[in-house]
Amino acid sequence: MNYVIETFGLTKIFADLWGRARVTAVDGLDLQIRHNEVFGLLGPNGSGKTTTIKMLLGLLHPTRGKYIILGGDCSDSKVSNRIGFLPEESYLYKYLNARETLDFYGRLFGLPSKVRKTRIEALLEMVGLKAMANRPVGTFSKGMARRIGLAQALINDPDLLILDEPTTGLDPIGTRQIKDLILELAKRGKTILLCSHLLADVEDVCDRISILYGGKVQAEGNVRELLQKSNKSQIVTDRLSEQAVEKIRRIVEDENPNFEITSPMEKLETFFINTVAAAQQQQKQTSGAYSTTNIDNFLTAQSAEESILDKLVSATVSGQESEMELDSVDKSEEKKTASQPDNELLANLTGHAETNIPESAQNDSGTEEPKPIEQDNEANTSILDQLTGKNTPESRQREE
Repeated sequence: MNYVIETFGLTKIFADLWGRARVTAVDGLDLQIRHNEVFGLLGPNGSGKTTTIKMLLGLLHPTRGKYIILGGDCSDSKVSNRIGFLPEESYLYKYLNARETLDFYGRLFGLPSKVRKTRIEALLEMVGLKAMANRPVGTFSKGMARRIGLAQALINDPDLLILDEPTTGLDPIGTRQIKDLILELAKRGKTILLCSHLLADVEDVCDRISILYGGKVQAEGNVRELLQKSNKSQIVTDRLSEQAVEKIRRIVEDENPNFEITSPMEKLETFFINTVAAAQQQQKQTSGAYSTTNIDNFLTAQSAEESILDKLVSATVSGQESEMELDSVDKSEEKKTASQPDNELLANLTGHAETNIPESAQNDSGTEEPKPIEQDNEANTSILDQLTGKNTPESRQREE
């Protein structure tokens, strides 16, 4: 298997009710996406990006051509179990909370209970929703819904991650966090197919891109090679004195009269994040998200402690513990805990509760002497009186 995804003349034509061809969404698409690569699929609205993704996932059947994904196609469960998908719109059950949502998708992948619990807590912390884990996702904003959508795409620890507009609706801090996560996942051997209209985000994370228009590839290649202007030169250094700048100006004028000397500019995203981080360090009051600026730190930091992604990778499915065994143990523990108070009450009513037996109540053989029947009846009657409110000081006073 040379490529994770490879398409051969992939074509999708949408027909009308009478079967006549109306729209050619994808036209003879040839793609090759390598292992451990972040690949950007770009294009304006209606260029065929989402249609291509749906065909790769088996949600649409191609009109012509074929494709290979992870050595097969998504009709094979062994292939689909290795894919994580974040659609353009997060379709979530609005009455489930964040933790229940991830548990639901973990069960769909057949993950054992212990593995699900470990990954759910790690993912909630990773996407910054640990404090809102018990809120119904129907109350989430669009940005928060994208975060939980990304978490569900990672619940099965996929080899291939397909992200359709992953940063839409996110604030700049959340966008930076997602980009750092994509880069970290690529370092850990994942292959990522990314669709986005935010070209600055694509430029920051993608190794190669393909630009579609009219369902066809218009340009494809390495991002740096496509964007680099080989007919221009750029020199970046620390601040120079006016005398040094003037010397450089005279040298450049002899070579080429068309030039400009300016100070480099910082990206607005970097300036925004640094400003918010400085305000948080000063403990400024805010009613919005506060702790999200720390998320990208633990995602990218390499420390002696086990990172969040390490916890996800290490939470492998054990072949010795099946889902049925774990569920049966959990149910038996719950049944045992629930029945314990009832057993104690029943034992008190029937007079068979275990008590410490005094030595005087035992015979020579070490067994308990049987108590008279009248004594048992008196004990049972007193317990029933207490339950029904009879033979109490208040009841005796009313009778008098």
